[in-house]
Amino acid sequence: MKRILAVVTVLLMLASFGYAQQTIKIGGIFDVTGATGDVGGPYAEAARDYIAYVNKHGGVNGKKIELIDVDYQYKIPQAVSAYKEMVSKGVIAILGWGTGDTEAMAPMIANDKIPYISASYSEHLVFEKTPYNFVGATTYSDQARLALKWIKDNWKDKSRNPKVALIYNDTGFGRSPIQDAEEFAKKIGVDVVDKQIVGLKDLDATTQLLNMQKKAPDFAIVQETTMATSTILKDAKKLGLKTKFIGLNWTFSEKLLEQAGAAVEGFYAVMPFAFWHETDVKGVQFMHKVRKEIKGKEDPQPVNYTQGFIAAYLLVEALKKAGNNLTGENIKKVLESNTFDMMGLCAPISYKPNLRKPNISAKMYTVEKGKIKPVTGFLKY
Repeated sequence: MKRILAVVTVLLMLASFGYAQQTIKIGGIFDVTGATGDVGGPYAEAARDYIAYVNKHGGVNGKKIELIDVDYQYKIPQAVSAYKEMVSKGVIAILGWGTGDTEAMAPMIANDKIPYISASYSEHLVFEKTPYNFVGATTYSDQARLALKWIKDNWKDKSRNPKVALIYNDTGFGRSPIQDAEEFAKKIGVDVVDKQIVGLKDLDATTQLLNMQKKAPDFAIVQETTMATSTILKDAKKLGLKTKFIGLNWTFSEKLLEQAGAAVEGFYAVMPFAFWHETDVKGVQFMHKVRKEIKGKEDPQPVNYTQGFIAAYLLVEALKKAGNNLTGENIKKVLESNTFDMMGLCAPISYKPNLRKPNISAKMYTVEKGKIKPVTGFLKY
């Protein structure tokens, strides 16, 4: 009997090992219900949808993906705890989220050699000191530079420089591009005349806007999510401000049109990503197909869904190219030595070992008569 039990135990262990070998474990650290859940929820849903689609179609090189994800509610200690648990479970890569937590965990990520594709587009994460961090889109700093260059290029008054204010939240995410924006503005002849802090969940920005108004900026560049942006735009409209507002990517989505109403008219945004309604884009067509196949309907999704889709798609493509050598080192090497065609969902992505910026391209969009419209093609500076 003991011999039979021993044989059964060995067989069960082998079967378990065989199953493990046939799955690829990746992590997902998402904010669905926290301070940035307004944009984080669709991001997480897109990642789950695409992984489900990949598994339905045979997985990656014959292996199914097991997505181990958590809603960390935009709290750094919870992100750190989730990260450690995922590593203990054997994940080989992670789809991450916020700036504060991603920057805090960067030393651990490097030590553990876990490729980490984040929804934080902080420029602090692209250099050699964070070798396993891969920002998933044009950095916030580069978005700010693109906005400033667009302002300068379209400025008609030759008697003075354009005046710009910077509005942001007091988090790692909010602060991330501010110094770089100030330095670039000085370099190209744009005057930064004011800075104001508006919290991510603030429902009133009147005081900050009145203070800003004293400096009479021609433009205000906003680094927020949609909730705070809607507060800023509605209060600016009430106050009758003439300043033109330009948001970086997280300020702008279809949700903002609902949240801000008429106050969003004339708002500009730097946007690296394609929108759900841009069905002439190959990648958008593919997103629609995935959504219908997994959820049974092509219900419209905000642009934050596109962002999550891009991150998951990028990681899956890297896993495919890594073949059977699914180590962190090899996945990193694959990410740093290939150009990934993103089907127009964003500009092609190409990382380098000493500078892991995916690209420096984004489009300018505006809201005209209640509709999101492109103002430019992909810009560079």
